[in-house]
Amino acid sequence: MKSTFITSLLALLLCAQIANAQPSYEAAHPSLEVIDDPIQRRAQYMERVNEVIEWRADIVKNGLTEKMDLASVSANLRLGRNIDECSARVIEIMQTPGSGPFWMLPSVCAAFSGKELLSQEARNAIRETWRTAYQLRGDTENHFAMYYTMLYLMSEMYPNELGDTWYTGKSSDENLAESRDYLIDWMDLTTTIGQGEFNPTHYLGEYAIPMLYLVSWAEDPEMKMRGKMTLDWLFAGLAANTINGVLRGPNSRTDDSSVTERWNSLTSFFSWINFGNCPPTKGFSWGNYYGIVAENYEVPEVIYRIATDRDDSFEQRDLKRSRHQWRYSDFGKAPIYKTTYIADDYGVGSYQGGMADPIQTHVWDVTWKTPDPRGLHPTMFSIHPYSASKGMQAYFNVRPDTMVTAVAAEGKPSYDVADKLVGCSPYEQVFQDLDTIVALYDIPKGTRFEQVNGFFSKDLENLSEDQSGWIFAQGGDTYLAYYPLAPYRWEAHMKYSRLPSTGNGYRYERVDSGSQVLISPHVKNGTILQAASASEFANFEAFKNAIRDLPLEFTLEPTPRVRMRSLRGKDISFEYGSAPKVDGKATDYSKWKLFEGPHLNAEKGSRKLEITHGRLSRTLDFNTLSITDSINP
Repeated sequence: MKSTFITSLLALLLCAQIANAQPSYEAAHPSLEVIDDPIQRRAQYMERVNEVIEWRADIVKNGLTEKMDLASVSANLRLGRNIDECSARVIEIMQTPGSGPFWMLPSVCAAFSGKELLSQEARNAIRETWRTAYQLRGDTENHFAMYYTMLYLMSEMYPNELGDTWYTGKSSDENLAESRDYLIDWMDLTTTIGQGEFNPTHYLGEYAIPMLYLVSWAEDPEMKMRGKMTLDWLFAGLAANTINGVLRGPNSRTDDSSVTERWNSLTSFFSWINFGNCPPTKGFSWGNYYGIVAENYEVPEVIYRIATDRDDSFEQRDLKRSRHQWRYSDFGKAPIYKTTYIADDYGVGSYQGGMADPIQTHVWDVTWKTPDPRGLHPTMFSIHPYSASKGMQAYFNVRPDTMVTAVAAEGKPSYDVADKLVGCSPYEQVFQDLDTIVALYDIPKGTRFEQVNGFFSKDLENLSEDQSGWIFAQGGDTYLAYYPLAPYRWEAHMKYSRLPSTGNGYRYERVDSGSQVLISPHVKNGTILQAASASEFANFEAFKNAIRDLPLEFTLEPTPRVRMRSLRGKDISFEYGSAPKVDGKATDYSKWKLFEGPHLNAEKGSRKLEITHGRLSRTLDFNTLSITDSINP
């Protein structure tokens, strides 16, 4: 009781300063100090939560928009302000309801935030839209998670009603049963063979917000517990894949901005609000809907520590799955073998290549630490810019003659562009050992875009093309060595700047970002990348000498093949189409666990995750729906 009172008092005192404070997305980089005191940690967390609510509540007053949206309505309701205006605005918005998960979630947020505050007319307006406005379920994992969570909560709010009162034509009980079954099935998949939309730069919110709503508003204790445990599961993954809060690859789904400006994604909001170690993105984005009830959940200390309190480098191996394939495959959900290596100055991450999601996947990268990540491109990687209607048809149930052209209008402008930096390819295979990457490409003649694109940041220092064939550079306190296996040329990196909509879909213009793209127009190709901390060497020249001295052999015909020794003394042999070998031993992906590393461990099929940091341990057991905390000897 005493701790709760002190925490609440501190939060209220801090909240009083928020109205006049500079928004966190414009303020100085937050402190990276680890907060040991749980009372202080809770108080700082609530300061961030209250900043989000206050900012969104005042968005109209501050002239940032003409009218309240449902996030602003919910924030005002959460604060008990402008109740009449909120009711009137809800009635107005419900006259032209949207369709699908991205409308359902805001309307649920307003409905529950205003359950005791909105006028009866406003509440009736929300209920009526859930009778008359047909809701499209969507076609992705995040769509389904939002759709079924929102339908579940609304069906609980209005129990025992007949099918003619719901857009589904099903009764409240039927809606509840269908939604519950889907959510449990999705949790079972995630906790046995891995999440499909793994490590996403933006879509983390589309899972975290629904789960927080279950924690906050579900009446069934089981679903509340499932929501809490899934939040722990998601944020444990976030903590283990960030450097000072910035998410790094690989990503099942990302976009043209955040693949290079790694900080510029919704995950930075979640690092900021949960760990306090990263600036949030401007306006808090979709995170506004999380902030409304964020006081109902806080990451446990063990997850907070994984994100903020690191002493040693570590390697983490995870099992994930591809987006469901409907055609041209023997696998419905192909396994994805994901490797993460985190050092003090940088992180290296990859999966084995091939198709995970047909449009927005990012397969591998090296990302280095920066004092402030905003506006920087602290990353290096290469891709094959694959574009094909057949690739789309494997994953989407749409007409083959429209998909490639339609995708650009849906906010993915680079898909059919030769110099793109987002996407995966069936003709790319990748192997990672600690901080060494070998990526091989065997692209059939006639494939659209017969080239490999390598990204070189505007923020690199000491960039030089060496006679040995290596390209050397420095990013922050990280030394980088990039070896292209085929001839190349340089082009300016052209970023996508969004233009005002004309009502005919998304519009963009391309602007020189200052970074460069290495274009290697050869179908037999490859990339080798080695990273190291500057502190390991007397100077940059010593690093270059060490790289030049490494044994390296490669051939591109008949298939690309590399034999080399890594900077860590490992003998790596990797041929396209064959299992990679380290010190003569072939990699056996069939033995990979769901999680394996110093912080996250789980057996495949187990529904059970062990989260550890130092002596702290938390076990999430979805078999018994239990959470067990312990302090190890």
